[in-house]
Amino acid sequence: MIDWITDYLALIMFVAMFFMIFCGYPVAFVMGGMGLTFGLLGWMLDVFPIVGMSNVLLRMWGGVALDQVLVSVPMFILMGSILERSGSAASMLRATEILLRRTPGGLAVSVMVMGTILAAPIGVVGAAVVLLSLIALPQMLASGYDKQLAIGTVASAGTLGILIPPAIMLVVMAEMLNANAGALFLSATMPGLLLSGLYLIYIIAVAILQPHKTPKLPDNHGPQTNAEFWSTMWRGLFPMTFLMVIVMGSIFAGWATATESAGVGVLGSFIIAWLNNQLNLRMVNDAIRSACRANGMVFLIYLGATGFSYVFRTLGGDDLMISTLYYFGIDTKWEMLTFLMILIFLLGFPFEWIEICLIVLPIFAPILMKYDFSDHLGDNSGLMVWFGTLVAVNLQTAFMTPPFGATLFYMKGTAPPGITMSDIYRGMYPFVTLQVVGLLLCIAFPEIVLWLPRAAGLLD
Repeated sequence: MIDWITDYLALIMFVAMFFMIFCGYPVAFVMGGMGLTFGLLGWMLDVFPIVGMSNVLLRMWGGVALDQVLVSVPMFILMGSILERSGSAASMLRATEILLRRTPGGLAVSVMVMGTILAAPIGVVGAAVVLLSLIALPQMLASGYDKQLAIGTVASAGTLGILIPPAIMLVVMAEMLNANAGALFLSATMPGLLLSGLYLIYIIAVAILQPHKTPKLPDNHGPQTNAEFWSTMWRGLFPMTFLMVIVMGSIFAGWATATESAGVGVLGSFIIAWLNNQLNLRMVNDAIRSACRANGMVFLIYLGATGFSYVFRTLGGDDLMISTLYYFGIDTKWEMLTFLMILIFLLGFPFEWIEICLIVLPIFAPILMKYDFSDHLGDNSGLMVWFGTLVAVNLQTAFMTPPFGATLFYMKGTAPPGITMSDIYRGMYPFVTLQVVGLLLCIAFPEIVLWLPRAAGLLD
């Protein structure tokens, strides 16, 4: 019995982690506690050197605290927190609604366009979904829009923040995969726009085929003079679009790193709050307090996962995982990729993206690297960038999938009275189907993902 436990200690550690998380304990403490417990157990069984515990602290310091790329995470979170409270989203919805009012399904189309633009500067799914639910959903329902279409539109637009750069998740994934952050930003841009385009096509098709679900706005809706129109456009579209251009453009052009562009984004968000007359001490205090809570959660999980992954790999977890997968007949590259996509999709129900990235990527990314995808990708240099983007698209799908997707509960907590959980479930299905189509297109046609980073010379 002792010999069996010694041989399969890493596998027991992996299963125990999931059991403890499902019991409701905080993920950061579970992962850190599992690392410490199984490190001591491994030392007692003479398969883990106790001096290795000092390496955990060194990895936490060198891999997290001193990491220049991860410095951008707190600033991107602060930028989104400021924008959430600056009133710019309401101004943007009004501007896009006026600009697109003659388009079939104009209000839904404007919500999707606004969600696509907001995805870049806000970058946090929960914040974007809650913001759009509070601002756009009541207006769509008051305008006579079909409940399911309105719910699906708001949810899918809000979840684009997990994918469209400079999403915080992409920064963390770049670090976990040892990939260039700029390359991952570029690789996620086209899939993000592809999903947004699929949503828009669906909304417009519904508006044309079933016009009763998307009532048109009255002709006298909005500004009545040119001066009012351009004033609305200036206040609604220019600040956020400009912020998105300078944050993303500085990264793509090579003028700034992700960390430097995050600093510029924070400055830009303060300027936007000032332009909207929302810059005051109370707003700044609320934004900083919210950002500190989010940062504390992210980095505490990161530190716990660092200790867990080190102990797991020292106990032979990589080899044990490979042999376990082989035992179940998963040995070819496509079987491995399919297994990982299904695993990540299922983990997206109960877990947040940060937890999934820190659980799955350190364990399975090195295994995937052992396979040769050059016949499909052209060369293997872009494998981790392609894989990271597929994970990001997959996680966006899992965020919306009933019955446990996190977006469902964000919406239920902020939706107007009369919206039931059943309404939310039914509203998600068409958009989740479109997300699966987008994921399959990115797998089948890898140039959707790799064209931009290759054109920028970031995969050489």
